[in-house]
Formats: sequence, structure tokens, C-alpha cells
Amino acid sequence: MSDNTPNTDVEQMIRNQIKENKVLLYMKGTPQFPQCGFSAKAIEVLTQVGRPFAFVNILENPEIRATLPQIGNWPTFPQLWIDGELMGGSDIILQMYQSGELKPLIEANSPAA
Repeated sequence: MSDNTPNTDVEQMIRNQIKENKVLLYMKGTPQFPQCGFSAKAIEVLTQVGRPFAFVNILENPEIRATLPQIGNWPTFPQLWIDGELMGGSDIILQMYQSGELKPLIEANSPAA
């Protein structure tokens, strides 16, 4: 198997995570301890929205880190997925938040805790 062939088990696991979690952030680190500035910025924005969201620490999951960019056709992290659709990375998340686009989208997919 070449390095460019996605692992089908990992790919299925990722697809299940995206399907089962309406608001999902693939990030470096955890919300309490982000491991890069871009992930920290994404957490800051999602915290401002104030709704629950799921996350996957890609640093603890090298297979996901290697496979996810092929699924979403997005090479970098973090990646925010809402209702099965890739929104983008931290810059796009911030732009969507500032434009007022992100909050209603998350609220529609993540009931208040």
C-alpha cells in the first residue's frame, strides 16, 4: 500500500465521527490545551458561540491526521465540520464568525447544553 492510499478503516472511522457529531473540530491538542495558534483561535471562536462541540486531537491520532486531508480536500488543521460539511480552518471560521454566519449554523446543529 502506498503512502497516498487512505486506510479504509481510518477513513470509515472519520466518516462516522463526522456523521455522529454535528459540530466537530479536528484540532492539534484539546480545547483546554490547544497545541497550535490556529487551533487556539478556532477554540476561542467556538467558545464565543457557546454551544457544545466535539473535537478530535489529531496529535494523538496520526492515522486521522494523515487521512482527513484527503477526505475533506483540505490540507491543514484545524478543520471545522458542521452537519457533515467542512467549513474550513481557523481563518475561515473567524471570518464566518465575524460576518455573523457561523453562530446560527452552530446553534442549528448544537442544542444548548
